[in-house]
Amino acid sequence: MLTQQQRTTLLQIARDSIAAALGGHRADLEKYVIGDALQKPSGAFVTLNDGDGQLRGCIGSIVPTAPLYQAVSASAINAALRDPRFYPVKREELSILHLEISVMGPIERVNDPNDIEVGRDGLIISRGPYIGLLLPQVATEYGWDRETFLGHTCLKAGLPRDAWRSEVTKIERFSAEVFGEQVTEKK
Repeated sequence: MLTQQQRTTLLQIARDSIAAALGGHRADLEKYVIGDALQKPSGAFVTLNDGDGQLRGCIGSIVPTAPLYQAVSASAINAALRDPRFYPVKREELSILHLEISVMGPIERVNDPNDIEVGRDGLIISRGPYIGLLLPQVATEYGWDRETFLGHTCLKAGLPRDAWRSEVTKIERFSAEVFGEQVTEKK
């Protein structure tokens, strides 16, 4: 678990990284006090919602290939500028965006779908070249039960809704530490 100060630092890194990218340069991450917890390699996702609570971008990494603070910085930039589902965020939108960070826990294979707990587990479903991931909070936000969550993760992978029932489909779960902070408009 991260401390409140570590969470605040990661949220500020995410916002500063987006602002810097929108200005055509890189954020100065050296100005932050980065302790051991934020230097540990970790997967992380950054989710952006607009002032009306609508998804504006969400990108991240599932595997720990970079220190957490760098993973958050890269994910924030990618969510703002490179999510293919949305137009890139504009500078004037930054002050009204709500940022949410999901720090990935370990990934484990699911042999029995009944072991999946909605609200605790995120899902990764894959078959061949198809892969879909939904964060733990998605099922809770939409009020889905286990089967609906599995079905939507299949759809995200580009597979039929019931593909999770097939023995050739791989189901994995993970936990995530999720936190966010509302960014209020500055006057």
